[in-house]
Amino acid sequence: MKLLAVMAAAALMATNTQQAEACTGITLKTADGTSIPARTIEWGGSDLNSKYVIVPRGYTQQSYIPGGQKNGLQFTAKYGYVGLAVEQEEFVAEGLNEKGLSAGLFYFPRYGQYEAYSEANRQSSIADLQLVSWILGNFSTVDEVIEGMKDVHVVAIDPRASTVHWRITEPSGRQIVIEITEGKVNVFENRLGVLTNSPGFEWQMTNLNNYVNLYPGTAQAKTLDGTALTSFGAGSGFLGIPGDVTPPSRFVRAAFYQATAPKKQTAEETVLQCFQILNNFDIPVGIEFADGETPADIPSATQWTSATDMKNLAIYYRTMHNSAIRKFDLKTIKFDKVKYQAVLLDATKNQPITTVKVK
Repeated sequence: MKLLAVMAAAALMATNTQQAEACTGITLKTADGTSIPARTIEWGGSDLNSKYVIVPRGYTQQSYIPGGQKNGLQFTAKYGYVGLAVEQEEFVAEGLNEKGLSAGLFYFPRYGQYEAYSEANRQSSIADLQLVSWILGNFSTVDEVIEGMKDVHVVAIDPRASTVHWRITEPSGRQIVIEITEGKVNVFENRLGVLTNSPGFEWQMTNLNNYVNLYPGTAQAKTLDGTALTSFGAGSGFLGIPGDVTPPSRFVRAAFYQATAPKKQTAEETVLQCFQILNNFDIPVGIEFADGETPADIPSATQWTSATDMKNLAIYYRTMHNSAIRKFDLKTIKFDKVKYQAVLLDATKNQPITTVKVK
């Protein structure tokens, strides 16, 4: 890709409070303990032209470095994987490899800070937006990822771009969050399984304590100085749960929706449950634009939603253009023979509508 195109792609990730840079991640478990990480990805400024990529074993890539040149870390996939990429095929935002390792990036504006790029480290420098590809191609466990992070220098392609943080899940269900602040790699165990954006993961977990009063079900009737008070409807135990689309509010809402979801027997049922829960986090176009500004001409700021079946090696997605759920079954892909592919998530960008024929 030409230099200007690379810089433009990176600039799309630039911090702009008027255009939603949002991601909401949850993790459900089936009755047998299978983990199903799921997430949304948002960008309210334009269509990200997202693609799926099929990466075979032995496929070699090279990282971009600041300025847009493609001469950073060169890496070859030890494992094949399927990824969902944003803006250009190298920028995988979510994916699953053949060993069952799941990885994804989430926007982390204003709180992340990578180390400064050094030409001396060029051959071990990798762009933040390519780290997911490197992880999926090279590792099968969380511990391997943690150890591998010691060997690379994560850098930004464009100083205007938002930083990101990452969620990694292995088949055992162990999940971590990686955040780079003040040039230091920080690893957090994510037993809750929820992730959004800024502030940092530890802050988000602490903030949950502000909602200790919430509980599932309906509040009991009571009297106030002789006046009877009763709930207007079911679910009043969650009265006060934040409903806006800021990252802290989405984190709280996702945590409570996830925690109260009934446990399903099968992975497929749980995948569908993930999509149902994440319906609550779709961001409509318009709310992030100030009065007088023209919203982007796209159906939704939530560009796609995905769910990953760790046990059965499958990744599912739906998009703002087509709410039908589509699936990649990695067990059917011969990663030693398949050719590299990068294909738009939607062949046509129109929601299919089927007319019901009445006999």
